[in-house]
Amino acid sequence: MNQVITVFKSRSLKLHTTRSWDFLGLTVDNTGHTPPPQLAYGSDVIVGIFDTGIWPESESFREPPEAKPIPPSWNGECVGGDVQCNRKLVGARFYLKGFEETYGELDLTRDREYRSPRDRLGHGTHTASTAVGSVVSDVSGFAGGTARGGAPSARLAVYKTCWGKDLEGVCTEADILAAFDDAVRDGVNVISASFGSPPPLTPFFESSADIGAFHAGERGVSVVFSGGNDGPDPGLIQNVAPWAVSVAASTMDRSFPTSIVIDGGYTLTGQSLVSQEIIGTLALATTYFDGGVCKWENWLKKLASETIILCFSTLGPVQFIEEAQAAAIRANASALIFAASPTKQLVEEVDKIPTVRVDILSGTRIRNYLDRSPTVPMVKIGPSKTVIGEITAPSVAYFSSRGPSSLSPDILKPDITAPGIGILGAWPPETPPTLLPGDHRSVEWNFQSGTSMSCPHVAGVMALLQSAHPDWSPAAIRSAIMTTAGTRDTSNDLILSGGSMKPTDPFDIGAGHINPLKAMDPGLVYNTRTEDYVLFLCNIGYTDQQIKSMLLLHSESSTTCLPSHSYRTNADFNYPSITIPRLRFSRTIKRTVSNVGPNKNTVYFVDIVRPVGVRVEIWPRILVFTKCQQEHSYYVTFKPTKTTSGRYVFGEIIWTNGFHRVRSPLVVFLSNGGFVAK
Repeated sequence: MNQVITVFKSRSLKLHTTRSWDFLGLTVDNTGHTPPPQLAYGSDVIVGIFDTGIWPESESFREPPEAKPIPPSWNGECVGGDVQCNRKLVGARFYLKGFEETYGELDLTRDREYRSPRDRLGHGTHTASTAVGSVVSDVSGFAGGTARGGAPSARLAVYKTCWGKDLEGVCTEADILAAFDDAVRDGVNVISASFGSPPPLTPFFESSADIGAFHAGERGVSVVFSGGNDGPDPGLIQNVAPWAVSVAASTMDRSFPTSIVIDGGYTLTGQSLVSQEIIGTLALATTYFDGGVCKWENWLKKLASETIILCFSTLGPVQFIEEAQAAAIRANASALIFAASPTKQLVEEVDKIPTVRVDILSGTRIRNYLDRSPTVPMVKIGPSKTVIGEITAPSVAYFSSRGPSSLSPDILKPDITAPGIGILGAWPPETPPTLLPGDHRSVEWNFQSGTSMSCPHVAGVMALLQSAHPDWSPAAIRSAIMTTAGTRDTSNDLILSGGSMKPTDPFDIGAGHINPLKAMDPGLVYNTRTEDYVLFLCNIGYTDQQIKSMLLLHSESSTTCLPSHSYRTNADFNYPSITIPRLRFSRTIKRTVSNVGPNKNTVYFVDIVRPVGVRVEIWPRILVFTKCQQEHSYYVTFKPTKTTSGRYVFGEIIWTNGFHRVRSPLVVFLSNGGFVAK
């Protein structure tokens, strides 16, 4: 038992479910004098994917002819027999003990799983190709072109921690922690994990994912988690540990306009992935479903052959488009027109029945046409087109989980947002694209949406940064990503929050939308050490024993909390964002930055966007650096200037030297109960 750190009950976690890299400014155009970052960096970095496994025969994981030898630091292997490693896929392991102790022996017949690292559900294959997939040219179909991961030269190590059970991915904490320990020993540099558990959140010292991520951080391994798909309500963000990055999901500037032509003259446009023209009679849902509610159980037992049905999400209501699709399939309809709020529509879905998504306004116009028409209208749909750059992006996905953190509200979560809507990635050809009963299609590429898809985008960027700056700590990499993130969309307006169409705040997007090119040269970074994380845990009231149970490397002095740490705010924690959880009186906090820019001699000046009702003062207002890696501290004083009881207000601090722009979001919870600072 000498190697056992702590013992606790294993829980089960759930999975969170090519244009994106071009949209982020990373191209594979190699016609210039210097190769682009995606091709120049990454071959010395190994990214570990914790997910449902891998389909190794996919083109995304082939060994490029120019691949360099595997880094000598790598200690991993491929196990299981049916997955062969190469210089791209350098490791593959699977973990079943925790799953089978919880759910019984894996049912290979019912769930059609593989007792190996091979992927049945497709989720792991997709996330792996998004993070580090090799360059694949001439991918055909919608969103066709060149597919690749964020770091296509990086190596891939797969850790199958999640298993198919009733068409869902289930991951037990016992298997997750075992995978973290192996990944760290194997020598991965970055870990991407797209799973989590909704609030109430488990304390850090009882969470395998948080403990495993802490161990990885101690060894210099960056860890990124998906933030969860429980939005848009506030406070439901998952994976909130400050030693890992939590990612929100947002859109990109690609659309799939699809024409709807009624009776040869009345034309509207929706969004869909319809590959061939569809012609049929147009009918209201009331003809085939009780009350016009498009649900399986409301079918009136009338067949809708060669008919296109108009359904409204507001009747019933129909919360998920899949409910209406299942109902339309039961009625034998040719296609479905689904009217719902545009902020809640995911266009890039491989539908089991052709489905055109329209907003409520367009749906109402179609219904009114039907009401006025003396004859049964004929409607022609599609085919869909792929259009780049005509819609404003990014906007935050309505489903993306929002802050504040319910476990540690003095640390802003999510940290960052990245593309997570309609991501095209590799897919096992033996797994249907929807996983729905009766779907027997075979595809090698599939669209998926979720923070599960935005998470590997950040992992790919981390791999590039790790390769370009091998001396950077995980905290420095996180800082570079956060302080260079953007808050404006392609029209230069504030990024909108899906589900409301209002401007976002840091609880929606964290520090902002990821900008890989700027993150390569952030100018300044906020660093943290293991001792800082220990102090963080002390400040939230954890005992010495609870903290010691989390550490892989520790001494007695590093795990002892002072009596004064029974509970204190973590506002002084050297995080790239600044959160004041309860501002009643004047409060001063400290931050320390390191110069990692190309010039050792540089001067930074500060600019402040003050939160409403808060006076913000910074000292010093100028930081003068004369050496690379030189550190300087600054102090920020917050004073409430109005009486407010329970309101979050937001601002930002920007340090700039004329070239670099180092931005930190400010989050202040005003609760001064009648007291106003003078």
